[in-house]
Amino acid sequence: MAVRAVRGAVQLERDEAGHMHEQVSELLTAILERNGLGADDLISVWFTATPDLRSDFPAVAARRLGITDVPLICAQELAVEGAMPRVVRILAHVETDTERSKIAHVYLGAAGALRKDIAQ
Repeated sequence: MAVRAVRGAVQLERDEAGHMHEQVSELLTAILERNGLGADDLISVWFTATPDLRSDFPAVAARRLGITDVPLICAQELAVEGAMPRVVRILAHVETDTERSKIAHVYLGAAGALRKDIAQ
C-alpha cells in the first residue's frame, strides 16, 4: 500500500453555503469513486477556497458525507489577480495500490481549465 495524493477542484456558481456543500460533496465523491477509494482509504484532506468564498468551510461537506474520523483542514488560496473566482480545491492523501500515474485527478465543470495536464 502506498500513500498517494489526489487533486481536484470545482468552481462554484455563487457563494452560498448549501451550494458549496453540494458542489464539494460532488467533487469529493467523484474523487473517491474514480479512484476506487472509500472513506477508510483517506489519510487527510486539505481544502482551499478562493478569497471570495466566505459562506462556510468546504470541509463541512465532507463531514456531512460521513467522513468524521479523517483529519480535514481548510485554507485560503492566494488572491492572485486574474485567477478563476469561486474555486474550491481538494488535496487528498490516500492509501492505495494504484500507481501514481494512474491516479484520477478530478476537475469538475469550468475548473477543468485549471489543470488540463492532469485533469481526468
